[in-house]
Amino acid sequence: MPTLLDTFDPRRNSFDVLRLSFALLVACSHGLAIHTGSQPRFGNSTLGDFGLDGFFILSGFLITRSWFTLESFPRFAWHRFLRIMPGFWVCLALVALVVAPIVAALRGMSPAAAFTGEPSALQYVLGNAGLLIVQYDIAGILVDRPREYSFNGALWTLAFEALCYALVAALGVAGLLRRRPVLVPAALAVLLLLTAMQEAGLPVLVNDRLLRLVLVFLLGAAAYLYAHRIPVHGGIAAACAAIFLVSVALFDDYRVLGAVPLAYLFLWFGVVFPWPWSMRADLSYGLYIYHWPMLQLLALTALGDLPTAVFLPAGLAITLLPAALSWYLVEKPALSRKHSELPDRIARRLTPAWAGGR
Repeated sequence: MPTLLDTFDPRRNSFDVLRLSFALLVACSHGLAIHTGSQPRFGNSTLGDFGLDGFFILSGFLITRSWFTLESFPRFAWHRFLRIMPGFWVCLALVALVVAPIVAALRGMSPAAAFTGEPSALQYVLGNAGLLIVQYDIAGILVDRPREYSFNGALWTLAFEALCYALVAALGVAGLLRRRPVLVPAALAVLLLLTAMQEAGLPVLVNDRLLRLVLVFLLGAAAYLYAHRIPVHGGIAAACAAIFLVSVALFDDYRVLGAVPLAYLFLWFGVVFPWPWSMRADLSYGLYIYHWPMLQLLALTALGDLPTAVFLPAGLAITLLPAALSWYLVEKPALSRKHSELPDRIARRLTPAWAGGR
């Protein structure tokens, strides 16, 4: 029986398609909440939760692969920085300087209120620039909205994504990914136990978001570490689909039994059904970071008065424009700098300083 290692082709897979699908799933979930004030729930999970978990599962697999490909902390950190931060910073600035004044005008306020009110647009950019989102509203412009007062409530996950990157880097630098890969499954066992305890109502002294996202990320990481032992078969995928659905039906937190089979399903699909042509534009990140402010803005226009079945597809179609601009004008140019010597030069300068400090 072929294994995940045998089947995975870095150049021919459906991971980009899956990431775009996950971004659309998250955007649909948030769009429903913004437009109607509610969204479908399956226990404690929404459609967006499944999409977000999918993001982290694939990220765990691909980021762990990235570490083994590079095996250099400066270069690994540089690649991860280029993938997240330039697009994130531009998004923060556009939301604060463009979206917020437009929303203020649509709400009958002066556009200048975004810059003179408290907390201001400038505070929004500076306070959130470190990736940890500490300010969601700007100048109280959305404070009386019936459901969501956030200008971009999707960005909170990026800090957890960066934390997972740091975890891979720490394990890699310590040599534990190569010499002691069993530590990752051991950590997974602990996290799954904590998830079951939480489901049972027992006290768990771990942030629920941290528990959830590190769990699914490490599932992807473990899949890469043990890809040579994981069989790839349609029958196993069918069994995983059944277990996942049973877990969704039985538990408030489907991850009690469903996280592992869902990870297998996503990875199985990604390697077994390679996309027939190359996706030259990766719009998943841009769609993810721009869908919330765009849908929030569009909900205040005449488009917001249309039925949800019209508002949501139209809003997502419009959001593809800033997503495409983000890719072509920000993300792709930034990623073209992956092979820059800057991280190695910084590392060479810091290493003597650290050695001298010792």
